[in-house]
Amino acid sequence: MHGIFTIFRKEMEDHFSSIRFLLISALIVMVGVIIASMVGMSIQEESKGMAKPTFIFLWLFTSTGKLFSFVQFIGFFGPLIGIFLGFDAINRERVSRTLSKLLSQPIYRDSVINAKFLSGVAMIAIVLVAIVLIISGLGIRLIGVVPGGEEIWRLVIYLVASILYISFWLGISILFSVIFRSTATSALASLAVWIFFSFFVSLGAGALANAISPVSQSASGIDVDAALRNAQIQRTISLFSPMTLYSDATTTILDPMRKTTQALILMGPLERISLSRFQNPLPLLQSLFIVIPHLISIVAITLLCFGVCYLIFMRQEIRTI
Repeated sequence: MHGIFTIFRKEMEDHFSSIRFLLISALIVMVGVIIASMVGMSIQEESKGMAKPTFIFLWLFTSTGKLFSFVQFIGFFGPLIGIFLGFDAINRERVSRTLSKLLSQPIYRDSVINAKFLSGVAMIAIVLVAIVLIISGLGIRLIGVVPGGEEIWRLVIYLVASILYISFWLGISILFSVIFRSTATSALASLAVWIFFSFFVSLGAGALANAISPVSQSASGIDVDAALRNAQIQRTISLFSPMTLYSDATTTILDPMRKTTQALILMGPLERISLSRFQNPLPLLQSLFIVIPHLISIVAITLLCFGVCYLIFMRQEIRTI
C-alpha cells in the first residue's frame, strides 16, 4: 500500500480540475435539482390545507412528477459519472508514457490501481452527497417538513446503495481502460455495456419470456398460470441487470409503503382484505431485510468487477518504451 495516498491525492486533484467531469457532474446535479423542484412544488400545491402525510419528505426522491423520479434518473444516468471517471484511468497513463515512470518510483503496482479506484469512489460519494443535501434543503424550503430520524437513515442507505451502484460502472470503465490501449475504445466499450444493460436486457427478458411461456387469451379470459410464469421469467432475467437490482432496492428503501420488490403479486380474497386493513408503512429494518439480497448482489458484482480489473492489471507487462 506504499504510495497509495500520494496517487490518491494526485487523482483527486485531476478529477477536480477536469472540465469533462465538472460538466457531467454539473449537468446531473442540475437535472436532479430540477426534477426535485418540480416534485416539491407539486407536493406543495397538493398538500395545501391538508395534514402532511407520513414520510412525505421521501416523496421528493420517489415521486415521478411530470418526467421521472430522482431515483429513476440516478439509476439511468448515474452510471455515466462512473464511466467518465474511469474510462481513461490506465490507458491515458500508457499513452502519455507516465505509467512506467510512475512504477519506477518506490510505489507498489497495486497502489496505482487501488488509488485510482478509491479516488473515483470518493468523487462519486462527493457528488451524490452534495446533490442529496441540495435536494433535501430545497425540499425543506418547499414543503416545510423536516425529515425524521428514520427518513434520514433511509436516505443514508440509499446513498450507500447509489455509491456502490455507480462504483460498479467505475470498475467496468477502469477494466476496459486496462484491457484496451485506446481511450476511445475503452469509452465506447463502457457505453456499449451501459446501453446493453439499460435497454436490451429488459427487451430481451420480455421477448424470451414470451417465447418460453406465451400468454394466451381465450374466451374465458387470460391464462393466469401462464401470465405468472411469463412475469416470473421476465423478472428473473431482468435481475441480471444492475439497473434492476438498484431500482428495486432503492425504491423499496425510500418507499415505506412498498412491501415487496416484485411488481406482480397474486393474492386471494382474504389476502386483499388483510392488506387493505393493515396499510401501515414498514419499519426500516423490515424494508432493509427485503432488499438485503439486492444490496449484497450489487456489492458482489462491484467487488468482482474490480477484482478482475486488479488481476489483469497486476499481470500485465509495463514497458518502459
